[in-house]
Amino acid sequence: QVDLVESGGGLVQAGGSLRLSCTMSGRETKSIYFMGWHRQAPGNQRELLASLRIEGTTNYDDSVKGRFTISRDNAKSTVNLQMSSLKPEDTGVYFCEVVVYGGRRYWGQGIQVTVSS
Repeated sequence: QVDLVESGGGLVQAGGSLRLSCTMSGRETKSIYFMGWHRQAPGNQRELLASLRIEGTTNYDDSVKGRFTISRDNAKSTVNLQMSSLKPEDTGVYFCEVVVYGGRRYWGQGIQVTVSS
């Protein structure tokens, strides 16, 4: 089992920055091999924005490439999403996801990010 808790969301003006953190805990954290941040905008499906694999490979959706950075802090057991040059279309609920060996997926509860124009 992995428990995920997101933090760091809120309201920011366009052009600003926010840093989201996802704190990971539970007996399966050492089995995590994939970490991702998703966004669900109102009326839209949830979309994968950024991912980080255990070997260090990162991938980004074109909509956030060059503006968002995903990273892991092993000391704090967090996976972070640094967001800069935020746009109103970045508004949505952001979810942290991890996948462990064996294929089980775990999700956080989501956190709201609102970018005002």
